[in-house]
Amino acid sequence: MVSPFEITILKLKELGAFQFLFPFILTSAIFYGLLRKSQLFGPPERNVAVNGVIALIAAFMVWAYPILAGVNLETQLATFMFNGVIAILIIMVGLMIVGMFLPPDLPAKLGEKIGSRALSGILIFGIIVGIAVFLSSGLISAFLPGFAIEAIPTDTLLAIAVLIIIVATIVILAIPWGKGKE
Repeated sequence: MVSPFEITILKLKELGAFQFLFPFILTSAIFYGLLRKSQLFGPPERNVAVNGVIALIAAFMVWAYPILAGVNLETQLATFMFNGVIAILIIMVGLMIVGMFLPPDLPAKLGEKIGSRALSGILIFGIIVGIAVFLSSGLISAFLPGFAIEAIPTDTLLAIAVLIIIVATIVILAIPWGKGKE
């Protein structure tokens, strides 16, 4: 028996919602938020229409390319979003488990003890996770058409991932932690 959700998703796919509409809406929202934050055209309260029009036009221009070039990014974008959500959920569950054993005001105490080096490490970790999600989704083929992550053997990818984890662990252990050692 087919669920109504499956029917809805398949109809949306048939209408091209995943190929153009949803990526367009997401891109225009990102552009609009960036324009409001940067205040490129003045205070955001006074330039709502300007920011909105520029965000819509920029999003149309971005998403016109795949359609005009005949490139279908539907599967890669869906995979990218799914992998990103899974990575965020893994991090959230890990933080919840750690939070059960640590004091209630953990962020403030960690900020006092570890300083800016740890924040740099967290940023680097986030970038590594982002790159892994990007590569695992297959979006690399949109930027480098001849390159396919599937062409690299799985054991080679696994070896590279383990090597990165080992090097990152060594670097983290080698950093002198503490507020007075920065």
